[in-house]
Amino acid sequence: MGEAGEEARVAVPRPWRMRGLLSSSAGKFEAFLEAARFDRGPWLCVAFACGIGLWFHLAAPWQWLALIGASVAVAACAFAMWRDKPGRAFTLTAIVSLALAVAAGASLVWARSTLVGAEPIPHPRFEQIDGRILEREEQPAEGRVRLVLAARDIETGRAVAYRVNLPLDADRAELREGARVRLSARLMPPSPPIVPGAYNFARRAWFEELSATGSVVGEVELVEMPDDPYLSLAYIQRHLSAHVRGNLGGTSGAIAATLASGDRGAIPEADEEAMRDAGLTHLLSISGLHVSAIIAATYLLALKLLAFWPWLALRLRLPLVAAATAALAGVGYTLLTGAEVPTVRSCIGALLVLIALALGREPLSMRMVAVAAGAVLALWPESLVGPSFQMSFAAVIAIVSLHNVGAVRDFLAPRQESWLRRLGRRSAVLFLTGLVIELALMPIVLFHFHRAGVYGAAANLVAIPLVTFVSMPLVALALALDLIGAGAHAWWLVGKSLDLLLAIAHFFSEQPGAVKLAPRIGMGAIILYLAGALWLALWQGRARLWGLVPVVLAAFFMVAAPVPDILITRDGRDIGIANEAEQLLVLRDSDGGYAQENLLELAGTERQPIPIADWPDSRCSDQFCVLTIRRDQRDWTILIARNRDLVEERALAAACNKADIVIADRLLPYSCRPDWLKADRRFLDREGGAAIYLASERIDTVAQDQGEHGWWRAPDR
Repeated sequence: MGEAGEEARVAVPRPWRMRGLLSSSAGKFEAFLEAARFDRGPWLCVAFACGIGLWFHLAAPWQWLALIGASVAVAACAFAMWRDKPGRAFTLTAIVSLALAVAAGASLVWARSTLVGAEPIPHPRFEQIDGRILEREEQPAEGRVRLVLAARDIETGRAVAYRVNLPLDADRAELREGARVRLSARLMPPSPPIVPGAYNFARRAWFEELSATGSVVGEVELVEMPDDPYLSLAYIQRHLSAHVRGNLGGTSGAIAATLASGDRGAIPEADEEAMRDAGLTHLLSISGLHVSAIIAATYLLALKLLAFWPWLALRLRLPLVAAATAALAGVGYTLLTGAEVPTVRSCIGALLVLIALALGREPLSMRMVAVAAGAVLALWPESLVGPSFQMSFAAVIAIVSLHNVGAVRDFLAPRQESWLRRLGRRSAVLFLTGLVIELALMPIVLFHFHRAGVYGAAANLVAIPLVTFVSMPLVALALALDLIGAGAHAWWLVGKSLDLLLAIAHFFSEQPGAVKLAPRIGMGAIILYLAGALWLALWQGRARLWGLVPVVLAAFFMVAAPVPDILITRDGRDIGIANEAEQLLVLRDSDGGYAQENLLELAGTERQPIPIADWPDSRCSDQFCVLTIRRDQRDWTILIARNRDLVEERALAAACNKADIVIADRLLPYSCRPDWLKADRRFLDREGGAAIYLASERIDTVAQDQGEHGWWRAPDR
């Protein structure tokens, strides 16, 4: 008994032993951080973003409070444990600062959601609106103008903002920012995802302070004229866009207007789709490429011209003057093109590069990227979950990481050689850069859009230099020559360069296998990928190679992501049954449409869908369709309502009892009891759209991803 007691006493860890163990672990962690040349700046931004992302992912306020409290507790414990150990200062500051950054991110986005979130209207309605126009967006390719109106909610009296579509034939020049109007409109609450994994407009509208969207019915009455339009940046932007399109017609003119003013509303859908499938859609969105081109051209031009003035060159640092000139050009271009979040983000990054150049610092560094990302997230934390933020910063991080690799730097280092060899080296690095960017972006693109262009690296190898060094300078030259009425020839050259860009887009988008389709990718897979990619990008030395493990695992999960067997939209009127002869079976025989496009994307197919009524293995009446599908050695019988016609309850109950799944866009009586699932109006109102995986007997719903955030207002269970 004594020996057993002695062994028990030996096995119990003493407090000083536990403290020594923690101290030893901290020492090893400190050595690892130093060996990997840990740079706290970029990781602080990552931790800040993690706090924001976790707030979106967690469901309820108590979980948000727990996250913030746990982060603060970790910081406090680390400070209490190692504050008196000078040898642990690096570890202490790393843990404390990262934990507090997580808490700050979650707190900031929660506060912003509370302060700016716009409560959606409770139900669709027809409303007479007396309001003032806040924004005007012309979309001639869609045959409409979009107006954002400030008004009063007729039911609650609170101030609200509505976005309504006005047909082009009802538009007038007076309907611009500042005008007060009266109109009638059909309004809808902002739409949540129609099925799990689809676009969440309700979340975007919440942070953009939009309570409803809709369409104008009838004439618009002008109650009060707007102020002088010449003082408005929006007026200048529209006037510039119209001027460009007046000098250059067709899609080329629409793209030129985009490059000059940021207005992409005139680009035809077919050409925009070709640009997207070729991996060139970033050229249609004013972002880092365009802002950087304007700033770089201004910087170089100012530097060279000022060098011709010896008096100034001897008295001022020309790089500083050129940087200030380029900064003004970048800010002006950002304001002119609408000052959207992606443009502001790009402008901030470019201005930081200018500051680094003016101070003689390294312009392409992860710290610069982290400062730009942190500034954007501090102003618009909700941008983190949008594809624009993720794609642009993923591309920039990929570029900086690649060009900070020693082998790439050595390959690009200046040397004595012919211009042809120099051009060949730079072209090879440009292609490698495009390939790395394409690989970095593809998982993000597939996660958000379920489709991605495969040949983007090859297309961008030609398209980016074409736009940067030919099209954009020609647009600037044509606008300058228009001041003296001599821009016609320059506009002709602009048109030819943009026709070439469109030809490149259509060529690559029409190649076999040009588009990769994917069903819904799980949140776990994309988080695993982002963690591995950031580890690869931000660590130094051999430690960075550990990032390949989560990246490879994420790629496996993405490739193995199953296609849902049944997709049900939130209104129950659009239903897709996948995995049948590689085609999608749909309930409604309609040509395209938003709902059907989403069903096709999430089913991972572009083949023409087949109406369920035309499927040989289905039996349909005027009211219902019955079909049996086989999954994993089991037959599933599905009963689907085709309309809302009344059916005798006893017959309906008998049909339900023979089915495993019943789907209807209306309330079904309690006597309808299928073996596994009844997805009727009651279920859809509570859960939103649904994706059903029969082999694993799993049901994913929209409600599962929304939690108790303000933009999701499901009826009480």
